[in-house]
Amino acid sequence: MTIAIFATIQPHPEHREVTEQALRLMVGQTRAEPGNLRYDLFVREGEVLAFELFELYVDAAAVEAHRNSAHYQAYRAASAGWLAAPTQVQLAHGLDIAPFN
Repeated sequence: MTIAIFATIQPHPEHREVTEQALRLMVGQTRAEPGNLRYDLFVREGEVLAFELFELYVDAAAVEAHRNSAHYQAYRAASAGWLAAPTQVQLAHGLDIAPFN
């Protein structure tokens, strides 16, 4: 069953650049994972700076493999002091997903 993850990352303003660089690095590494279907990074600017990730995996095992990957663990360790709030993560199961081109 396809699993989507919506994650909101809110860095301290002074850590915006380093957070973005780390997330961009993780994008490339995660897209190469066997069970990953999408890993898209967005930035939301306004009163509260936030990076938004939209992730799509083939199943729960692929999500678990991502969470256990060296690059994800390295990001988590490095970013711990950069964030203004805990990362918000929401999981959803796909019901009607457009085919991939």
